[in-house]
Amino acid sequence: MQPLTLNAGDVSMWVSRMWWPALRISGFVLTAPAAGEGVVPRLVKVVLTLSLAFLLGPLVEVPTELSIFSAAGILAAVLELLIGVSIGMVVQLAFEALVFAGQSVSLSMGLGFATLVDPQRGAQVPVLGQLFMIFGTLTYLAINGHLMLLGALAQSFHSLPIGATHIDKGFLITVVLWGARVFDTGLLIALPAVIALVIVNLALGVVTRAAPQLNLFGIGFTITLMSGFLVLLAGLDGLMSGISGLIQTALMAVSDLLHAVPAGAP
Repeated sequence: MQPLTLNAGDVSMWVSRMWWPALRISGFVLTAPAAGEGVVPRLVKVVLTLSLAFLLGPLVEVPTELSIFSAAGILAAVLELLIGVSIGMVVQLAFEALVFAGQSVSLSMGLGFATLVDPQRGAQVPVLGQLFMIFGTLTYLAINGHLMLLGALAQSFHSLPIGATHIDKGFLITVVLWGARVFDTGLLIALPAVIALVIVNLALGVVTRAAPQLNLFGIGFTITLMSGFLVLLAGLDGLMSGISGLIQTALMAVSDLLHAVPAGAP
């Protein structure tokens, strides 16, 4: 049995095959839901990146003439990071839209002051925004969104090959337009509750006008708060349907993003 020997050429080849997939995967891990949250330790992110690169490396075609230290190699590295970040960001924007929807409902209910420190982002988030985030995360895991996103990442190496893809304005416009559409969808999710609470506030204004002796500040907050919770409870089915549709649309948008740039486009 002959001993296993490695030369400098073999080591260089393996480093090259791991380097290019790791760049795209690292950008993906930094922005993808769950994996890219601040609560996830950096060591876990590094191990996840290297593990995915090790699994996907043999399936990725790397141009032999592409050098890591050349000008073309530096440009290709930037593009790989950009592609990975874009894939994760498209779905992450859907969760940001849920926070926006929760904030809109909180302000209408009078809960704008009730905020919590989100451990995933390290920032103040409205209570209902955190609740909508929990609903979105559970829906994302229930429909195997994390597996679908990993499948899209693996497919991206075929639709957007390493070293053969040049990002044009179509790719960037797709990301920007999707971001605008996501926040529109978030507003639509919150719109039924917001409209109902506006009607409640208008009714309180009419009652206060008719009976000025009533203490609006004493009863108004309680009524709007109770009305908000009743509206959310009554529209829970529609709320979950809207969240599920938003997550599924985000996953479909990832597929559209991967086909926004033809492979080998000049």
